Amino acid sequence: MEVTTNTHQIFSKRLFPKGLRLFIVILLLLGVFFRFVNLERKVYWHDEAYTGLRISGYTKKEFVHQVFNGRVIGVESFKKYQYPNLEKGTIHTINSLAREEPQHSPLYYVMERWWVQLFGNSVAVTRSLSAIISLLAFPSTFWLCWELFDSQLPRWIAVALLSVSPIHVLYAQEAREYSLWTVTILLSSATLLRAMRLGSRQLWNIYAVTVALGLYTFLFSSFVAIAHGVYVFAIERRFTKTAKSYLVGTSAGFIAFTPWILIIMINLTQVESATASAQQRQSFSALLTNWISNISSTFGDFWRYEPFFPSLQIPGLHWGRYLIPLILILVGYSFFFISRYTTKPVWLFVFTLSGVPALALILPDIIIGGELSVRARYVFPCYIGIQLAVTYLLTTQIISNKLLRRKFWQLVMVVVIICGVVSCAISSQAETWWNKGSHANPQIARIINNSVKPLLISSTYSLNIGDLMSLSHLLDDKVKMLLGGERSLPQIPEGFSDVFLYNPSKKFKSQLEKIFKLDTIYEYGRLLRINH
Repeated sequence: MEVTTNTHQIFSKRLFPKGLRLFIVILLLLGVFFRFVNLERKVYWHDEAYTGLRISGYTKKEFVHQVFNGRVIGVESFKKYQYPNLEKGTIHTINSLAREEPQHSPLYYVMERWWVQLFGNSVAVTRSLSAIISLLAFPSTFWLCWELFDSQLPRWIAVALLSVSPIHVLYAQEAREYSLWTVTILLSSATLLRAMRLGSRQLWNIYAVTVALGLYTFLFSSFVAIAHGVYVFAIERRFTKTAKSYLVGTSAGFIAFTPWILIIMINLTQVESATASAQQRQSFSALLTNWISNISSTFGDFWRYEPFFPSLQIPGLHWGRYLIPLILILVGYSFFFISRYTTKPVWLFVFTLSGVPALALILPDIIIGGELSVRARYVFPCYIGIQLAVTYLLTTQIISNKLLRRKFWQLVMVVVIICGVVSCAISSQAETWWNKGSHANPQIARIINNSVKPLLISSTYSLNIGDLMSLSHLLDDKVKMLLGGERSLPQIPEGFSDVFLYNPSKKFKSQLEKIFKLDTIYEYGRLLRINH
């Protein structure tokens, strides 16, 4: 796997321009810093709260039955359902996923349970596993670029770009499986290229293991394996020993995943129910807008601060959105450049890794309807491919023999990196960001906590179950809750200074308004005060 001869000669002559080595080291240190700073600051949102439920070993059904029972309980009661406990073991964590969310493979959740058991119950500890795993993406990226470009400079530039990439930093600070998935994508891709180059049976065995690890991390790893297959057969063009080895290795990986495939098939109705929200049809313009935002967030997203960080007053930040067209031009030109100036094994790998998983999500969203492709966390293979293409373009141009071209592309690279650093710096101080849900919870928690003796009433309506688990991490111990269904009106006990109502349905709200006066104290009616 080599780039064109002329480019390889350029890399060999000028591996590191003056000062670049120190610059890259600084970026790596910044990347590590951004992954661990303020781990607990951002809202522990709906999806992460479900991670807590899974590692506790309880099912959603058990949680609702024991908590949403119309009785007054304390916030501390939620801790039992957010962290590991003596009542449930690792097998219960696997069982909880298998019965209710089999679309989430169990590897990360088992690791998370063991991690929290070892190091303690807190949001920072829970998220720290993802942050530590994300550091493995640095050497994995280095290895992948070693196999793909066979030159030193692209390896370091790729690692530098990844270290301050906002989208990678954001998901490195989330208690979900996506940082582990990123590492498995990188490892399986690097192993594939090395196995194809050396033809070692041992390497193909390792590739089979990476396929299995990827599948046990996230189901969409199957799209990565398919992308690898398209690449192998496009390169080989016939059923060669390499093609056979790929099929054997991939088949072995899928066979190892068979137990979980059977679980998915048995609980298919649960998968359909859990993913129903992702099946809502969106207009093509809405899909396109989200695709563009997600792609630009690979390199910068500080211009998306306003809805989540209104107190930030730095002149000119909102003008950053005008960088989005420039980022798209850079990405598009990078793919053109790599297809024009590298050999087929190089550009085809980048195209298949980016294109196949993306198309697997985009086409169903367009044809059938849905929004899977706009959820940034599902399209990480595409972002990795984009970064590889941009890496190659920048690497070749910042050491060009033509002074004007070299200075221009050095400026471009500096601007790209500044966008990433500024984005990571701003988002690290925010309570929530575009990749999170449960955006209102921090402000709602402050309102409730300011009450002397508050009671919070809510139900299982909409996404309330996950959002209430999220809210429990922000509420003071003095807060009491009365949770139940909406079929009957709650019996409000005496002795509370304030009674709050959290996100009721329109029907339930109208029923309450016949008896009580309701005051909206947070926008969109997510929090109301009941005057009784």
